[in-house]
Amino acid sequence: MTDTSVRLTTKKDWASDQEVRWCPGCGDYGILQAVQFLMPDLGVAPENTVFVSGIGCSSRFPYYMNTYGVHSIHGRAPAVATGVAVARPDLDVWVITGDGDALSIGGNHFIHALRRNVNMTILMFNNRIYGLTKGQYSPTSEVGKVTKSTPMGSIDPPFNPLAVALGAEASFVARTHDLDRKHMIETFRAAHDHRGASFVEIFQNCNVFNDAAFDGVTGRENRPANMIDLKHGEPIRFGVDRERGVVMGADGQLRIVEVADVGEDAILVHDAHRHDPSLAFALARLSHDDHSPTPFGIFRSIERPDYGSSVGAQLAEASQKKGPGDLNAMLRSNGPWMVTAEM
Repeated sequence: MTDTSVRLTTKKDWASDQEVRWCPGCGDYGILQAVQFLMPDLGVAPENTVFVSGIGCSSRFPYYMNTYGVHSIHGRAPAVATGVAVARPDLDVWVITGDGDALSIGGNHFIHALRRNVNMTILMFNNRIYGLTKGQYSPTSEVGKVTKSTPMGSIDPPFNPLAVALGAEASFVARTHDLDRKHMIETFRAAHDHRGASFVEIFQNCNVFNDAAFDGVTGRENRPANMIDLKHGEPIRFGVDRERGVVMGADGQLRIVEVADVGEDAILVHDAHRHDPSLAFALARLSHDDHSPTPFGIFRSIERPDYGSSVGAQLAEASQKKGPGDLNAMLRSNGPWMVTAEM
């Protein structure tokens, strides 16, 4: 939420006095900078902002923000954040997580926060590896990935984080990457301004244990050919001269074509506000590998009731019908257990 009455702040107001302790060259630095640059423009106050994280390299994030923060337990950040968001709807709630934290031990909490549409912004740092524990494969590691825990290569098909979020009926789903501050700031701003659960996947480089995992797409020389920048209401075109585009065939499948071969009118126009998630899901699955065209931007942004508002409405209705609650009276009502000592 945005409060227009709060005092003006600068980036410095949002940075804590803690030494930032990630490996030199880690993509997390770029994400932290983007968030700290963004916060003064959101019209929120540091004392009304909460960052909740789980476990992993990314989860050190709350230490570096001059806000309230909770460094919770592995995978449980969405559960903790749900409690904060419902109990204190006046607060700005962010969740910082990684691919292992969110999609492995935390998968259940993650999907239900999205399903319920709890009012929080979830930033998932996806580096396709467990970095904090020194290089084991994660739920997003590609098949064949050789790591310390998969010396002969991973045999697990990886999760597609965007497809998981869309399958959970997330009302806001987006993707960005750690090498483009402007794109991150634009994406984070849109996620923050959305009412309900917002999910942003961030391609984040772990230069120690999985270096250059996304270079085939996000590397400076590969971006023009392989980054598809989604804009609501605009034809989905990309390439050095925007010479390529996305079309939907008669079978419903998306395909990449040369615009000159099919004409501008055949190119698919992106609709992020479409309630049916099938288009967003198809776009999330468009990329075949680490060197093929990959969409970025906002895949889905729809309106539906958020969980906290619905809970608040029920409480207000119950209070109106039955009066304010009395916890002391409730604890002493109906069928208490009587414990007596046997002689």
